[in-house]
Amino acid sequence: MSRTKKIILIFGVLLLAFSTALADTTWAQDAPAKPARKKRVAVFDFEYGTVYAGVAAVFGSNVDVGKGIGDLIVKRLVQDGTYSVIERKALDKILAEQNFSTSDRANPASAAKIGKILGLDAIIIGSITQFGGENKSTKVGGAGGGWGGFGGLGVGKKSSKAIVSVDARIVDIDTAEILAVAEGKGESKRESTSVSGFGGGHGGWGAGGVDMSTSGFESTIIGEAVKAAVDQLSVGLVAGNTKLQTRTIIVEGLVAAVEPGIVVLNVGNKSGIKVGDHLSVERVTREIKDPATGQVIRRMTNKLGVVEVTEVDDVSAVCKIVSGADFKVGDMAKTVTQ
Repeated sequence: MSRTKKIILIFGVLLLAFSTALADTTWAQDAPAKPARKKRVAVFDFEYGTVYAGVAAVFGSNVDVGKGIGDLIVKRLVQDGTYSVIERKALDKILAEQNFSTSDRANPASAAKIGKILGLDAIIIGSITQFGGENKSTKVGGAGGGWGGFGGLGVGKKSSKAIVSVDARIVDIDTAEILAVAEGKGESKRESTSVSGFGGGHGGWGAGGVDMSTSGFESTIIGEAVKAAVDQLSVGLVAGNTKLQTRTIIVEGLVAAVEPGIVVLNVGNKSGIKVGDHLSVERVTREIKDPATGQVIRRMTNKLGVVEVTEVDDVSAVCKIVSGADFKVGDMAKTVTQ
């Protein structure tokens, strides 16, 4: 082969290598980045102790408007999509197990404790500071005819505009520090002789709760005010997400059972495990103990493989095997949930 042909061949090989490297680099740059995990939050029922009188005036009895407000905020945040909001059933179960009382609803320390158990990034607590109507006296009837048999001076009559005010705090679950605050105030566009908008009474609701998301409630003047206040508050809560840090959740458990193709772990959603999480399964090969206290300070492990969570409940998780083999009961499973 002549010297010229060798030079051309070498040049061609170098050009091909450069083109391949350039293509790989371009693909890497164009590849979409993995989206960041949404910040996980839960919304407590709002505290409403200061507005008992207003609630009774509207509904005719003690109705848990704090739960109704909380449910509406959950709905708004889920629709927005900025946060990952924990299911109501999971929150209620933990609250019951922890003997959580209504007096703790606005307590940052109590909220932080529950947030840690649920593996959240933050928890949202709040209070209802105004709930009721602003009365305005008017006159109906008068000289020239009267109303309902009354004449002369007319009859005094009061109409009301509904007003609702709420405030919320986003609480750090590690420090109980208030990271951000939000407020919402709503006024009905209409006036009525009854704040409930039903012409009197409480619209059929008794003690307990009220579903504030129904069209029946939203058609009342108090419903108008609630909606406006919650909408305004939700905007503030979404804006406050920049104050939160996404926590790195370290989850560790043990293999509880091994079946063909699946592994069952002894940790579940109480520990922060979610469907789709990947966990590394490892076997302890040696324990390092503190010579002074005899306590285990480190475990040396051998990685066996990776599993992916497909089903989860409070205290266990079913996983499919992604890689590896020879898993046994008692092996360690750990992950960093992103």
